[in-house]
Amino acid sequence: MSRRKIDAKTFALQKRKRRQWLTFVRMCRYGINNFSRNAWLTIAATAMMTLTLFIIMLALMARNVLTDSVSQIRNNVNMSIYVKPETTDKDAAKIRQELLELSSVRRVDYISPSEGRKVYAENNKENVKALDALNAAINKIPGTLRVNIEDINNPSELKSFVDSNELLKKNIDPANSPSFESDRKEAIEKIGQWVNFADKVGITASIVLTIISSLIVFNTIRMAIFNRKEEIKMMKLIGADKGFIRGPFIVEAVVYGFIAALLATGLGILAIYASREKLETYGVSVMPTVELVTVYIGFVLIGMIALGATIGVISSLFATRKYLKI
Repeated sequence: MSRRKIDAKTFALQKRKRRQWLTFVRMCRYGINNFSRNAWLTIAATAMMTLTLFIIMLALMARNVLTDSVSQIRNNVNMSIYVKPETTDKDAAKIRQELLELSSVRRVDYISPSEGRKVYAENNKENVKALDALNAAINKIPGTLRVNIEDINNPSELKSFVDSNELLKKNIDPANSPSFESDRKEAIEKIGQWVNFADKVGITASIVLTIISSLIVFNTIRMAIFNRKEEIKMMKLIGADKGFIRGPFIVEAVVYGFIAALLATGLGILAIYASREKLETYGVSVMPTVELVTVYIGFVLIGMIALGATIGVISSLFATRKYLKI
């Protein structure tokens, strides 16, 4: 008796699973049919979804390019501390090591007076007056500690080190002030301000464009559902549950997202490759992003498809609420 009950439960469970599978297949078929039913509306919805994903991809790539460019600028902006020409290599090495122990310091390079003379001579090899002045100024070129810090707008820790370190105070060149206290200070601060401003603008623009594009997709899908509101009412009258009514629209939105993701990914890759050379001429660090997209193209495509399907499903769920209320 108990075995018959188990067999009956197993049969009922299998029957329910088969019915659920058939319902899912029907929803997919209806959704695909809806996708191809109205060509103009399908083109409009797919185009809007493509535009949305393309803008999101561009925003993410631009954010990455901006981050890399900011890092490049920060790496190239150094603050200089000048030491006397007679400073020994041992003292210079010790000062450099103590600078590296500061939490705000990323890198320190030391250029000795002899190296400085060679660089100066190379940079002014066609300037006779400059070379004559260099030859007359034997042992007058100071050694230079080029310090790269985390935040070029906040050299306070470095300034405190210069003011308090006894070894540096004994060897610092009185004729040349550190760059964060000289006429370079304003230029360094301005670069830092522009870097931070560009970083904030990139984040804000990405968020705003994503919200605007998502609203466009939502309204486009809502328009598609509005054109079939009578069909939804009829399905409700014959007793179809909300999940079955909603299903084809969700499938339709996922198809929008899938096709749009393929198009948007292709357009995004084409755009960054087409603009690479032009951006590099302006000193924009675009190659790391190009390499990242190229190496991980499969993950990028999967992510875009998932994002397109998510936007489509959410938009479809919100858009069908009005017509599924009792």
